[in-house]
Amino acid sequence: MDFGRQPAGSTSYTVTQVYLGSKNNWGLTSVPQKKKSSKKTLKYNQDIRRKLLAWYDKTKRDLPWRKTKDPYSIWVSEIMLQQTQVKTVIPYYERWVKILPTIDKLANAPEQKILKLWEGLGYYSRAKNLKKSALIIHKKMNGNLPKTVKDLQNLPGIGRYTAGAISSIAFGLKAPVLDGNVKRVFSRLFCINDNGTTSSFENCLWEIAEDLLPVRRPGDFNQALMELGATVCTPKSPTCQQCPVRTICHAFLKDSVNKFPSTKKKISSKKIEVSAGIITKNKMVYIQQRVKNGLMGGLWEFPGGKREKGESLEECLKREIKEELRATIEISKKVMTIKHTYTNFRVILHVFDCQLQDKIIRPNGCEQWKWVSLSNLKKYPFPAANVKIVKYLTKK
Repeated sequence: MDFGRQPAGSTSYTVTQVYLGSKNNWGLTSVPQKKKSSKKTLKYNQDIRRKLLAWYDKTKRDLPWRKTKDPYSIWVSEIMLQQTQVKTVIPYYERWVKILPTIDKLANAPEQKILKLWEGLGYYSRAKNLKKSALIIHKKMNGNLPKTVKDLQNLPGIGRYTAGAISSIAFGLKAPVLDGNVKRVFSRLFCINDNGTTSSFENCLWEIAEDLLPVRRPGDFNQALMELGATVCTPKSPTCQQCPVRTICHAFLKDSVNKFPSTKKKISSKKIEVSAGIITKNKMVYIQQRVKNGLMGGLWEFPGGKREKGESLEECLKREIKEELRATIEISKKVMTIKHTYTNFRVILHVFDCQLQDKIIRPNGCEQWKWVSLSNLKKYPFPAANVKIVKYLTKK
């Protein structure tokens, strides 16, 4: 197997070569079995650890969760950071630990308070799982967060990666991590690509993560790997000249950094058009709560729904109100259009001012409904798109 200018002593794996599309351009598939480590291999791993930790100590970002060793705070930060950018998480994290500073406080907090704190961060099941886990810890574990990966993974919302991050960062245990950033770093460092056998590829990378992880400072090393992937070894336009391990990086030495990891074809997200109505009565606004076990369950919203084929936006809204409130409306004007992107679809929300034509409404299909004053609207947790309607109403 030819790595080209392979760094002396770099870790060797039993692998299959994969042709990447041009002459002398070969990558590696998943690693089912690692060869026995040699002294040179051990030195290579030590070099990676030493270089990464020195770089991390010198350049790491000043982030609020890095200023504490409190396991609870680190747990909260790791859950918030799942599929969410650091700059977005910071204000949410700071507000959360100020209002709910302990596991007991979280366990005893009403779900609506928790959802309001999470409002706009997305993936609301994360907040609900934090609450569920806090109750388990409060009732069955004397209020103490578990330390080991195995025990942490028994809690709702904590998978192998998150468990490893908490265990290593909060408790200093030797537990590897593997998020998207770390996968990219390893793929380039060792020229390993996914050739369609995703589970084997994952197993390979977990094996590397375990091999490289030092006994001393495992949490800092894990954070250094994630930091490198987030700030230097980025998906596009990586700044290799700033990388502390570029001299022992296979992809860099072969001038093939942009070929790793292999990119998967993006599936175009579906566009959904939705009509929503602002219904007012005696200076009160109608809102309804989404069914708790459904998508964005427990959040509040303005009534409306998806436009069907052949419908106008106004016809859609009238039909939805008829179905949801068993009432008729008169639409006065369109007040705003809101665009919001979710993981697998894009929503274009068309918002209208409406007047009820019936004295009595009989809402169905929602958890509960209320007439709320404009001054109290901000007390309720809404999905991100609906938050913009709330801002529009409260600024009028």
